[in-house]
Amino acid sequence: MPKQDYFKNLLKANGLKVTNQRIAILEVLEDRPGEHLTAEEIYGLVKEKYPEIGLATVYRTIQMLSELEVIDKLNLDDGFVRYEIGNRGKEGSHHHHHLICLNCHSVFTFEDDLLEVLEERIQNSLGFRVVDHEVKLYGYCKNCSEHDYEESR
Repeated sequence: MPKQDYFKNLLKANGLKVTNQRIAILEVLEDRPGEHLTAEEIYGLVKEKYPEIGLATVYRTIQMLSELEVIDKLNLDDGFVRYEIGNRGKEGSHHHHHLICLNCHSVFTFEDDLLEVLEERIQNSLGFRVVDHEVKLYGYCKNCSEHDYEESR
């Protein structure tokens, strides 16, 4: 199914009117996996195709898409709210986690379902059913680790 048709069906399934601006926002996020865009960055990219779009429209749209869990809202501890296309409900989707470099502040996406066993144990022992989780791991990326190692020699 073409991407635009998928987004149209997604909007309709959530009871939303299909607009070019909404499709454009979803396309911008889909075309930039792992970039974790701010509302202002989304606005700048959508404005290239739709110069008449306003920042308030982008804010309202991403808020609504986030509330419907069509897109994910992230806090990567850099003072900005960031967004990425959501994977919930997509066939074959995996949880993905974020690796944050404490030196260069790069953010990397790590995809795996490592917490399924823990979630199952929590449900079995406490009766608490985990429906979602977010993991952020802090450390040093390969480049910063190598640079730091070279400086300490």
